[in-house]
Amino acid sequence: MTGQQPSPVLAVDGLTKDYPGVRAVDNVSFSVEQSTVHCLVGENGAGKSTLVKMLTGALRPTSGSMRVGGSPYEPSNPSDARAGGIATLFQELHVVDELTVQENLTLGMERSRFGFLVKSDLDDRVVRTLAAIEPSIDPSARVSTLSVAQKQIVEIARAASSGASVIIMDEPTAALSEREVERLFAVIRRLREADVTVIYISHKLDEIFKLGDAVTVLRDGKHIATKKLSEVAGRAELIEMMIGRSVLQTYAPRSTVTDETVLAAEGLTSELLKDVSFHINRGEIVGFYGLVGAGKTEIARALFGADRVSGSIRFKGQSVGRSPKGAIASGIALVPEERRTQGLFTSLSIRRNISVMNTRRLSSGGVFRSSDERAAAVEYVQKLSIATDSIEKYAEKLSGGNQQKVVLAKCLFADADLLLLDEPTRGVDVGAKTEIYDIIRQLADAGTSVAVFSSELEEVLGICDRIFLLFSGSVQAEVTNGPDVDPASILNVVTGGGAHAVQ
Repeated sequence: MTGQQPSPVLAVDGLTKDYPGVRAVDNVSFSVEQSTVHCLVGENGAGKSTLVKMLTGALRPTSGSMRVGGSPYEPSNPSDARAGGIATLFQELHVVDELTVQENLTLGMERSRFGFLVKSDLDDRVVRTLAAIEPSIDPSARVSTLSVAQKQIVEIARAASSGASVIIMDEPTAALSEREVERLFAVIRRLREADVTVIYISHKLDEIFKLGDAVTVLRDGKHIATKKLSEVAGRAELIEMMIGRSVLQTYAPRSTVTDETVLAAEGLTSELLKDVSFHINRGEIVGFYGLVGAGKTEIARALFGADRVSGSIRFKGQSVGRSPKGAIASGIALVPEERRTQGLFTSLSIRRNISVMNTRRLSSGGVFRSSDERAAAVEYVQKLSIATDSIEKYAEKLSGGNQQKVVLAKCLFADADLLLLDEPTRGVDVGAKTEIYDIIRQLADAGTSVAVFSSELEEVLGICDRIFLLFSGSVQAEVTNGPDVDPASILNVVTGGGAHAVQ
């Protein structure tokens, strides 16, 4: 028949993913046309990651269906996804530095005979694919000699040579220089010309308009719109679709903030950070807000002495930032982003976790006072409303919100004057979030300084007195919180729109 539209390369219909008490993806439907760069955008928590995990077989949908090339697509694992023609490039590179480029290209797909690897047409095919995408990369070179951008191109070539019709790229430019970004864009355009479809996920809206053919916007787990980018009226319309509501602001000015500077950072610079300077006052709640690759965690780790940076950090007049041990001794404590792997000893009890950062407080004359440890655990369980029937319960048995409270209790018991909270409410329910926010305000009112490093706009607008807006490793603007702050202007800054007025 003539005039019939071709089937989309990927179609999603009513896709839903439920977790206990949470609907992460809610009845999402859209389609992706072949040989296009289809962009996927949304705020943090919009449902992008969950959607991608369902597309790649890492998660099974609660309901809904998918079709690839017009045929039903029901991947049970990432191998099924690859067999179905969908490959994914994650932010973390999956290459083996000790192998050559060609060995990486065929890794997991090698041919063997009697237990020995043999040359096959696959070797020639992957080399031809790489040459078509980026001829400057030598197939015999060790991957360890390549730049980050070149390693990404090796992964793209591996996906393309495997016959993938759709390649999903998740924040591929987060660690790239401007020159490397242009090189990657050229590769993506060549893929499109070769009838490969790219689903491109990025918080950098300028990249979306520069590279994309169409865009799908997600918000709060729901599909908001799928449009050709030529029909989108610039950044303002895209941001409006991403926010789509007035961000809930429960912030109330606080009278306990003083003018006494307790921490001053000057010119913090590293591989990612670019000349970052700021100060924090006593009793102040300061927010650092940015999206993926903005540098939030890197600033927190630098202040805690976990990462070395150039520049200076002075806390209560003394130079700090050399080691976590020194930071703790000075009165700085960090609640890390990954509480289970970095913030807790999950195989230890609540009691032992709370006391671990300040055992000196419980010792005298070389004797450890177990009774004082138990009393401290009971005190902080009550103070932070940790839901448990015993202080001897293992931390791994607690809910996410209560695990986060144990990490907070551990830092408070360390007598911290400055709390660094990296994504303090990630993965906790709404009720636990409210309790944690109340704890933060109470601590600040009592004179503790708090720095909140967050990718949730609603969070920083709800509890922070001042907010530093980050993009690509630098502070773009400083905002004094209040009723006149415009969330859309803030989102414009942290997505690369420049440091224009945000109030």
